[in-house]
Amino acid sequence: MVTVTKDMRIGELLQLNDMIAPFLMQNGMGCIYCPSSAAETLEEACMVHGIDSDMLTADLNDVLREYEEYQGESIDANAEDVVK
Repeated sequence: MVTVTKDMRIGELLQLNDMIAPFLMQNGMGCIYCPSSAAETLEEACMVHGIDSDMLTADLNDVLREYEEYQGESIDANAEDVVK
């Protein structure tokens, strides 16, 4: 799993996982698709929107970790059915 840091660019983050865009929008970053936002870091975007970048980064990493764990469990469960 890639660990999100606050110095990553928004454009880079949006390419990591389909869940990132809705997560950022739900957390107050409605303009993530603006052309200029792609070059902003997560920390810069948080400052513009008055969001705690450390908290958002930690929450985003938690969500991505849970998603990845869920995907792994889903794949493992399906593999067991195929083997039977």
